Amino acid sequence: MGEAVRDGVAERRERLMESLRIYGGHYADLSRRFAAWLGLHSTDATAVLEIAAAEERGTPLSPARLSERISLSTGATTALLNRLEAAGHITRAREHSDRRIVTLRSGRHIQERADEFFGPLAHRLDGTMSHYPPQFLEQVEAFMADLNTTMDSHLAERDAVTPLPPRGPAEETP
Repeated sequence: MGEAVRDGVAERRERLMESLRIYGGHYADLSRRFAAWLGLHSTDATAVLEIAAAEERGTPLSPARLSERISLSTGATTALLNRLEAAGHITRAREHSDRRIVTLRSGRHIQERADEFFGPLAHRLDGTMSHYPPQFLEQVEAFMADLNTTMDSHLAERDAVTPLPPRGPAEETP
């Protein structure tokens, strides 16, 4: 019997992964509801959220990076960006010294709409988190960063061994 099994690590991993799967399901449901609330296809809303979140982090996305983040082909991402730009949800700017580089920015109203939709949840989450000491929350942040690094590494290794098959038209267009 391995030491990890003896210490209950495997059982704890299963419980934690189940909790994260449930959270992921809630997040996906919330994203679908946000899309419907905005009157957008879920892929379009996901793109808008990715663009706005990257801006908030101070690392705005390029179309190529967005394509990777939302798992769309270059052509499908271009069509999506054309729709979002025509609707005023995003802008494409050439702000880099290399004028070939395009930066994606969210439209002025997107952050307001996102705050309106997600604000009540943020308030509730703040209330829940306030019950825990800051040091514990820092540990949770570090744990989640470690989990994400582990998953990223595993996915990169899997991609090197077994690349994903090309996406068909049904998977590319929202």
